[in-house]
Amino acid sequence: MRFSLEWLRAFLDTDASAQEIARTLNRIGHEVESVDDPADRLRGFRVARVLTAQRHPQADKLQVLTVDAGDGEPLQVVCGAPNARAGMLGVLGLPGAVVPASGMELRRSAIRGVESHGMMCSVRELDLGDEHDGIIELPADAPVGASFADYQDASPVFDVAVTPNRPDCMGVLGIARDLAAAGAGALRPLAVPKVADSFACPVEIRADDAEGCPAFYGRVVRGIANRASPDWLQRRLLAAGQRPINAVVDATNYLMLAYGRPAHAYDLARLSGAVTARRAQPGEQVEALNGRTYALDGEMTVIADAQRVHDIAGIMGGEHSGVTEATTDVLLEIAYFDPARVGMTGRRLGLTSDARTRFERGVDPAFLDAGMALLTDLVLRSCGGEASAVVRAGTPPDQPQAVAFDPALTQRLGGVSVPEAEQRRILEALDFRVAEDWRVTVPPRRHDIEGAADLVEEVVRIHGLDRVASVALPRAEGVARPTATPLQATERRLRRAAAARGLHEAVTWSFLPRAQADRFAPEGASLWTLENPISEDLKVMRPSLLPGLLMAAKRNADRGIDSIRLFELGRRYARAADGLSDERPTLGLLLAGERRPRGWRHGKAEAFDAFDAKAEALALLALAGAPVGNLQVMGEAGPQFHPGQSATLRLGPKTVLARFGALHPATLKAFDIGGPVVAAELHLDALPARKSAGFARPPYVPAALQSVARDFAFLVPLDLPAADLVRAVRGADRSAIVDARVFDVFTGQGVPDGHKSLAIEVTLQPGEKSFTEADLKGVSDRIVAAAARLGGELRA
Repeated sequence: MRFSLEWLRAFLDTDASAQEIARTLNRIGHEVESVDDPADRLRGFRVARVLTAQRHPQADKLQVLTVDAGDGEPLQVVCGAPNARAGMLGVLGLPGAVVPASGMELRRSAIRGVESHGMMCSVRELDLGDEHDGIIELPADAPVGASFADYQDASPVFDVAVTPNRPDCMGVLGIARDLAAAGAGALRPLAVPKVADSFACPVEIRADDAEGCPAFYGRVVRGIANRASPDWLQRRLLAAGQRPINAVVDATNYLMLAYGRPAHAYDLARLSGAVTARRAQPGEQVEALNGRTYALDGEMTVIADAQRVHDIAGIMGGEHSGVTEATTDVLLEIAYFDPARVGMTGRRLGLTSDARTRFERGVDPAFLDAGMALLTDLVLRSCGGEASAVVRAGTPPDQPQAVAFDPALTQRLGGVSVPEAEQRRILEALDFRVAEDWRVTVPPRRHDIEGAADLVEEVVRIHGLDRVASVALPRAEGVARPTATPLQATERRLRRAAAARGLHEAVTWSFLPRAQADRFAPEGASLWTLENPISEDLKVMRPSLLPGLLMAAKRNADRGIDSIRLFELGRRYARAADGLSDERPTLGLLLAGERRPRGWRHGKAEAFDAFDAKAEALALLALAGAPVGNLQVMGEAGPQFHPGQSATLRLGPKTVLARFGALHPATLKAFDIGGPVVAAELHLDALPARKSAGFARPPYVPAALQSVARDFAFLVPLDLPAADLVRAVRGADRSAIVDARVFDVFTGQGVPDGHKSLAIEVTLQPGEKSFTEADLKGVSDRIVAAAARLGGELRA
């Protein structure tokens, strides 16, 4: 939420500086994200008088001005504004000044051969509004030579992050009330004007949806001249980031930003019959003020007349009945809408607004009459006209609740000692009523107060969060035992190992769009769909970590990253066949782009392939404690993977520990990513439990005798997986063979058709004595026999 110091002082009597205000806000729990001083941005801009204006000798649309900037000697400035003329007062940017709207630094320069010593500025160039048809024209009494920031009385602007539980601070008045309670000034009494009723309201107003709209107030103001709003109001709106539109619309926006109370105005000439707050009828549509048309359903509350829907209640008005400069009669509306209904409607329509933000968090239900009076007074003062009587349909839920409070709770729950008198002062300054027996009546605007603990928070917050001492938790005697579960310890090891292998950790959403989730849905399991999603694009719980990594990879590729190496540790979700929740710990990794960049030694760049994904999967599974030597490589990695370049790693025929390989071109097309992309997904829930629960590592016992390596080359059928041959070789003599790996694959001359040559390096480790030639020959014979059982033949 943005507001200026000048605006704040309209509600808070204070001499505190902007920095002192910012420190106090942070101290009481309102995080100040920035303090922007317009005087810094307007440094180098002065009030100046145009002395002469002559046509540029080389350009019809330019003029050469002589300008008095208060230094005694006139300056020559080239200007293209049509309203530039002799005698007018404007704003001159001197060389060295930076134009706020563009960031351009002004310099002495020649424009079409004529030297210019600065620039006469428009409203848009100084980032003060959207007007750019000409340069700023100041009143005749503006002091020539004065700093424009000083003349403008530019006020620092605060940007405060208001937490969702404090909707009462979504207006400047709420911020001022908290600051006053904290001692930063005195809260000015709220002066609610008395507006005379000149005639009966000519419009029937009804609230037919008591659940969605408990209270709906309205009145007509006729005979207005909807001109531009006053300068003071425009300055405050601009400080808040709002674009001034016209006096009536600006008045409704001002009420929302100043008091946290959204309101709406309708062009009375465009309404027909009674104006009603009711449920929408299925199939009804409304064109909102943002220019988009929305289809409504029967669970949404709307404001409609006898012919059509004009307003999505609590969110946005309709284009048809919007107020324009030609409007002469308006219907002003202030209502209380159910927060849950407003939130549901906004999510279904994918529609956000400042009004929705306030209504779904909860506005003050007791501020309807005061809000109507303030809004009417603003419109009358800005536009003239006369007001009707107020029509009140329904009753707002403004009954205050009472909470029993014990001041001793502040010490026990908040960890800070605050005298009872100070606690009473703080609560009363925040508009709570405190009885003698400490029964506290909560103002209706404070929807966040539910019990005594919430009152403790209020006391501690205003007393100062910085005054709460940091106290260490009591430490138990003895040596602390590890508290991480085996799975947590495994995840920590994997996170460190993946980062050490050059992978970058990603944290992606646990929710996906429906189309992407369906593409990765496991066979035989349905997806979990959220009933109350953040948005329609985040509606389904992810069945895999790979979609999120693919979207992250696309964002990186679109920004020119050549080599993408990502991993994520998280949970995947699916509805199991028995209807129970299926939440599985998983590690996903993705490799895309260049595995090795082009260079003078290697030539062209090399892309990642399926074996890179397999290597990462095996390395991480080994660090997780999986028996990688016993894993089988089998197909069926899933339709998301390329069928000829993917597989699964299994412990037995059914237990899948990982799947890896190149992703299918159709998968990459669905995510709009150019290939190739390889990935792997490790199913940490399928890892076998460790046999030992001890924390000590096994002792390191190096072999006493040197190992022996022997190479074998076998002719095997072309369709025989190399992993099957390696497994058979390792099993030929488990006491002597400690490792076996493929180091060459060959097809071509000398190899029969339908066969391939697999070369395997076998490592033999002697135990108590060295191998003899007879021992080595016996092991070799057993290796050859094991390969023969798979159709393998030792090459000559």
